Amino acid sequence: MLPTASPPHFTPVPLDKAYRLLNHGPVVLVSATHAGQHNVMAASWACALDFAPPKVTVVLDKATRTRELVEASGLFALQLPTVPLAALTVALGTDTAKTTPDKLQRHGVLLFDAPGQPAPTTPPLVQGCAAWLLCRVVPEPHNQQAYDLFIGEVVAAWADDRVFRNGHWEFDTAPDDLRTLHYVAGGQFYATGASVRV
Repeated sequence: MLPTASPPHFTPVPLDKAYRLLNHGPVVLVSATHAGQHNVMAASWACALDFAPPKVTVVLDKATRTRELVEASGLFALQLPTVPLAALTVALGTDTAKTTPDKLQRHGVLLFDAPGQPAPTTPPLVQGCAAWLLCRVVPEPHNQQAYDLFIGEVVAAWADDRVFRNGHWEFDTAPDDLRTLHYVAGGQFYATGASVRV
């Protein structure tokens, strides 16, 4: 059973601004659910694809349990983990639910229901992130089979209003622990840095 209350500072993002949540190229956590089973994995290859309706892409390897849940349900959520979630992000990207079925409990993943969405069929969201995008799969069987590439239409989006307000990231004025992560390799990340305005 997931907690129903969303975390503090959890604020809806208008869909016409949802693409901005991914524009800076952060690593994401992908969550999915089907038939009462939940899973979350890390993914570095996710990006915005279109504005209206907003669409995203994410690569989901055939070997993952999350992909099975996405294919069965037709839904997934992308979340942008923050600096304090770096170790958890590595763990969720390393452990597989196929061999470690209790990986969410083992790593202490805190999940909550997406507000205003049907809880039994909607992917759970991960607490402690800077933003969340709920997506419906746009079926592209060739891309999914040949390239593991999934397209999702964003149907709802939220962000922590301390770091994303009025359609813009505000990393320069937000606490450092709200910076999103960019994965390099071997357990190394960079946190989103200072802005450069032109």
